[in-house]
Amino acid sequence: MKALLIKLTLGLSELDINPQERIHINNFLAKKYLNFKDNIYKFNSKYRAGTLGLIQNETAYLNVIGENIRDLFIGEGDLGIAKEGDLIIAQRLLGVRGTPSAKIAEIVGRAVSYSVAYIIQQKNHRALVDLKTEYPIGAELSADELNSYEIGDVFKVDNQENKVIEKLGNINNPLVDEKIVLAQFNKHDEFIQEVLDLATSFKPVDASKYPNRKDLRDLPFCTIDPITAKDFDDAIYYDEKNTTLYVAIADVSEYVTPFGPIDNEAIYRSFSIYLPHRSIPMLPRQLSETLCSLQPHVDRLCYVFEMKLDLTTLEISKSQVYEAIMHSDRRFNYEEIDEFLEGKLEAQNDKEIEIFEYLTKLKVITDALKVKRLKVGYNFRSNELEMFIDETSNLTHTTYAEETPSHALIEDCMLLANKEAAKQFERGIFRIHEPPSQAKIQILYQELAGIGMQIDIRETLKETITEIQKQAREMDLESEVDTLIIRSQMQAKYSPLNSGHFGLGFDAYTHFTSPIRRYSDLIVHRLLKAITNHDTIEGSYVLRNIEVLSMTISEKEREADTIEKEFMARKFARWANEHIGEKFNARIVATEPEMKAELHDEIVGARINITSHENSILFENVIVTIEKVDIAKAKIFASAFKKDEE
Repeated sequence: MKALLIKLTLGLSELDINPQERIHINNFLAKKYLNFKDNIYKFNSKYRAGTLGLIQNETAYLNVIGENIRDLFIGEGDLGIAKEGDLIIAQRLLGVRGTPSAKIAEIVGRAVSYSVAYIIQQKNHRALVDLKTEYPIGAELSADELNSYEIGDVFKVDNQENKVIEKLGNINNPLVDEKIVLAQFNKHDEFIQEVLDLATSFKPVDASKYPNRKDLRDLPFCTIDPITAKDFDDAIYYDEKNTTLYVAIADVSEYVTPFGPIDNEAIYRSFSIYLPHRSIPMLPRQLSETLCSLQPHVDRLCYVFEMKLDLTTLEISKSQVYEAIMHSDRRFNYEEIDEFLEGKLEAQNDKEIEIFEYLTKLKVITDALKVKRLKVGYNFRSNELEMFIDETSNLTHTTYAEETPSHALIEDCMLLANKEAAKQFERGIFRIHEPPSQAKIQILYQELAGIGMQIDIRETLKETITEIQKQAREMDLESEVDTLIIRSQMQAKYSPLNSGHFGLGFDAYTHFTSPIRRYSDLIVHRLLKAITNHDTIEGSYVLRNIEVLSMTISEKEREADTIEKEFMARKFARWANEHIGEKFNARIVATEPEMKAELHDEIVGARINITSHENSILFENVIVTIEKVDIAKAKIFASAFKKDEE
């Protein structure tokens, strides 16, 4: 609903309306919320759409969405049953002096569309309560229904209808964790039959059917991915003689067309979700893991950036993007390439000899590119946690992933392609990262001073941060301090207009290289193809909807990130519940607003809420004793004491 409201604020073309949106539009027309002119539906000047802000003294402000205007004041008596965060259509109160005001015309969506509830025992009766807050929910079960279930049974709730729609399992069963984190955002793994039928209807690639594509099958491309990967988005080849890098990307847009069943599902998902034990793909596996995936020894359709490098300046002197056919000669994992770079892996055939020769030359270039990039951009060491669970869905062990030379090689190749893609348009989908606010920087300086760092303010923020990172290395707190620096920054997001990427130090940046798992990249492919082919129809379709697409995809990205983190938190909680009363090594990672620690023991990465401590300071190593675990809320509570007090 939010996406539709943004479209109607900006203007929604008759050509772009799907059947579900049509129902709402007809309803809004009947209520005179909309105007229809020149085949465009748009809110008339009397109405605005937005989300309801914090309610105080029975008044609130409506945060208008889709346009940059002042919030509207909702006065006492005009709120009705609206709650904070609800999606609202409001009628402006014209002629009222002072702050722009409005009254609520209709609540069209709840702040949280779906939630998860479970059954608890309260004194002499059972109750269905929200899993995270234990507050009663709007949906109700009768006494007979409640008694027919078990204590701890978990349910998915539709907050729009105030209706219990599905039993997920029982809170005591580890298998319910995945269902809980997916249900809160109405995510699902299965694809409807119409989508599956279409995905399986595509024939294997026959090069003779694509005479207009550039044939790159003779070039020795390779892919380099995690050992567990099944969806291979990107392949590379470096032509040393012509100093030309080829970055070939899966051509998803050839199969996923606008408004089709697969596209509708892909935009709803927007991202693949990666849990420790499996992935939930954006596209049907027939595409994501087979036909689109750049598997070795088979022909594949691809979209290629061919980039000629000036090795003196390390700049791209010329580039072109085009549709092609490729044939990957080798699928490597990161560990294999690291072994090769260390001299521990030898080529087994002529193709591997050729690939290893160009990878050796390319590695020198990408190393130099990284050095150049870090003169203006940042190199943050934030630990990426890897979790492993068994067949019963219980935690077995965790570790921190480390960036290796093979990761760095691929990363800088992809960065080049993404930068080149961003140069092709002035309006589209950019990946932007705005500079941090001065207020957040001051908070960062205060936190760092609290752990004994001397903050030397230099001429530029880049120089200041570089000096801070140098001190952090000397204090053996490199990743911890980098985490604080990252926390002080704005969140990267998608935007129709470019404002640069602060963290990378790039003037313009977009996402081009992962269309199998990110919808943003698929849109960029469509836009670039429209530009290349002078296709004004396709180009105008993409650009007409670019604002709402950018906002929607940014929100979906946050949802996917939340799901992945909350799943891990639930596994940590179940593990901790089996170790109540035991002591573990940990490090204080936050002191405000609450003290938290992170395990650094046989299990790493678990966040602990500290209930009592002896004047612990940020980043101090402590011993924690696990005291209590709230499985429903996925929270671990422990006391902490200094190591020398043990």
